Amino acid sequence: MRILVFEPLKEPYVKDIEDDIHAMQEVVGGSIESIYFEPKQDAICWCNDEFLLNGSKPNRIVGNTLVHGTFYISGNYRNEYGEWDSCSLTDEQIEKYKQQFDHIIVDLP
Repeated sequence: MRILVFEPLKEPYVKDIEDDIHAMQEVVGGSIESIYFEPKQDAICWCNDEFLLNGSKPNRIVGNTLVHGTFYISGNYRNEYGEWDSCSLTDEQIEKYKQQFDHIIVDLP
């Protein structure tokens, strides 16, 4: 699955991962939580669900949430059972989200 990874204070980059929970958790450094930010729900943000508790640095604002630590965006679609499922991002989505989330949050003392 092709995703777009956002690390604090860094430019986003494309990464290919397996479409399984362990690979997803490895990217964010722990258990994952989804943030729905797209009105069409054709993409989803995945972050560490304990980012406020584990000392992660502020990263970017996604929807109405200031996400701390590394997160990523994947595609999102309804599977044959009518459930939402992750998928690869398209080239157009990658460019869109690189531009949409180009504001890096700096943690000042």
